[in-house]
Formats: sequence, structure tokens, C-alpha cells
Amino acid sequence: MSLFSEILLWLFVLDLGVAFGAGLYETRIVLPLWFEPTADGYRVDGAAMLRTDVGRRFWGPAATLPLTLLTLANLALACLAPPLRHDWWLAAALLALAERLSTFAFFIPMALRLQRAPASAATARRAAWWVRLNYGRIFLTLLAWLAALYTLSLPD
Repeated sequence: MSLFSEILLWLFVLDLGVAFGAGLYETRIVLPLWFEPTADGYRVDGAAMLRTDVGRRFWGPAATLPLTLLTLANLALACLAPPLRHDWWLAAALLALAERLSTFAFFIPMALRLQRAPASAATARRAAWWVRLNYGRIFLTLLAWLAALYTLSLPD
């Protein structure tokens, strides 16, 4: 494997680790500031979402652009990888791609809508779906990270 491929795999592993840890932190610390449990879902505090602005302050520079680019680069490199690394590297890249696609297709747009949505039962249900599905997104990141870490442990 070339030095370039090795470096991109290491960067992929590092950024996946950051994204996983930050996702756990956000779930435990930030999301309770945004969503208060109610009988029919969650009350959304749009002002808190705007105030913390984690999308631009953290996720953009840490994951949105870099992790997306690293995912695409590693997807291409995994397809060309030596046989021992091919399957695990491809699995890591595909899991990360699924997480990235769900982030752009659902999580970012829904978070922006929830920030501005009036308090209603429908908003409470949408927020509940967002919170529940976010656990799945974090799990995808964990699986991608573990598969990428395992890929590093394999010989060329």
C-alpha cells in the first residue's frame, strides 16, 4: 500500500474517532439543551439550537467537510486495496458513506426545520424521531471506525 493511501486511512480513522466521540458528547450534553422530553415527544428549544450552533462551530470543520471528503477518498482507495484489506476497508467506507448520506439527507435539514418550527404535536414527534435516529447514526460511525481501525491492523 502506498504512503498516500496509508495516510488517508489514518486520517479517516482519526476523523471517525473524533466524530464518534463528539457524537456521544453531543447526545449526552448538547441534545438535552435542545430537546426536553414531553408526553408526545420532545419540546424543541430552537433558541438553544441557534445559540449553540454546533453545526457551524464544530461539525462543519470537524466532520461535515473533512469526514465527507475522507470517506469518498477512502471509498475509492478501498476498491483498489490489497485483498487482505479490501473488505474491511470497503465496509468502513460504506458505513461512513451511509452515515454521511443520512446526515445530509435527514439530520441537517430536519435540525434546521426543528429550529424554526412552532411548538406542536407534529414538531414533538419529529424531534423524537430525530433523537432516536441519531443513536443509529452514532452507531454507524462506531462501526465504520472499528472497521477502519481493524483495516489498519491488517498486513498489506
